[in-house]
Amino acid sequence: MVEGGMKCVKYLLFTFNLIFVIAAIALIAVGAYVQIKLTDYYDFFGNQYTGPGILLICVGAFIFIIAFFGCMGALKENYCLTMSFAVLLGLIFILMIAGGIAAYVLRNDVEESVSDILKETQKDYTKGGGVKEAWDKLQQEFSCCGVSNSSEWEKYPLNSTYPQSCCVDKSKAKCPSNTPIAVGNIYQTSCEDAFINWLKDKVAIIGGVGIGLAFVMVVGVLFACCLARAIRKEYEVV
Repeated sequence: MVEGGMKCVKYLLFTFNLIFVIAAIALIAVGAYVQIKLTDYYDFFGNQYTGPGILLICVGAFIFIIAFFGCMGALKENYCLTMSFAVLLGLIFILMIAGGIAAYVLRNDVEESVSDILKETQKDYTKGGGVKEAWDKLQQEFSCCGVSNSSEWEKYPLNSTYPQSCCVDKSKAKCPSNTPIAVGNIYQTSCEDAFINWLKDKVAIIGGVGIGLAFVMVVGVLFACCLARAIRKEYEVV
């Protein structure tokens, strides 16, 4: 009866480890995506926001390693490996909860920081270089114009009044480079709102995945502890 129960827990632990492996791969992939995406706007933020992508990659790699301990512990019915798996999983769970709370507390600071950076770099658009390329990419990708509104660009010495990246229709007739561009052919969405909403959406997705993964971790810790207890009892009987 005990042996049958231990086999059941072992198979369940294997199933949870498979979920952990899939989750680890997903976290690494999301981390790489965030890292690459923010690299496109390096001239805006520099190294200031490279942390989240790197953190997700590190957490994914760590979970992948932890899953190895869980698989080996269940396969070999090893008490030390199984308990190591449970302790490490519990540690990751605590770190994820702490990270989630910190992200929630600091979310308003991030929004203000993004807004300030966009306003500061907008002044350097006419100098060309990386800042101009980053602004053009931002406005094209998010279909927006200006930090708060398109009229901000009227303060800067542009031959076409607005950057060409603000144009809805990029044809030469409606988006000339040397003459004023009609307001009707300009994106009206603010880049501040568009970019911050994009960040919020990504944080919400990551947060949802994190909550689901945290729940699975708690169950995984319980199964690991049950298996470790069954293994210890079997050793005591022998």
